[in-house]
Amino acid sequence: MNEQHQEEKQEHKEEAKTEHRRKFQRTRLIPIWLRLVIVFVLMTVSLAAGAMIGYGVIGDGSPFDVFKRSTWQHIIDFVEKQ
Repeated sequence: MNEQHQEEKQEHKEEAKTEHRRKFQRTRLIPIWLRLVIVFVLMTVSLAAGAMIGYGVIGDGSPFDVFKRSTWQHIIDFVEKQ
C-alpha cells in the first residue's frame, strides 16, 4: 500500500511539473528576426555616429563631410600613397 501511495505521489508531481510548464511557457515579446534587425540598425547608426565624431570633432572637419565620396577618396589616396 505504501508503494502505491508513493507512485501516486510521483505521478502527481510529474503532472504538476508538466502543468507548470504549460502554464508558464515563455513567449517572446520581440521575435528573434526583429532582434537581429534591431542589432543591425544600431550597429549602422553607431558606425555613422562614430565616423561623424571622429571626422568632425576630433578631426576638426564638418561632421557631415564624412558621408561625401570625395572625403573617402582623399583618405584612400592618402593611405595608398607610398
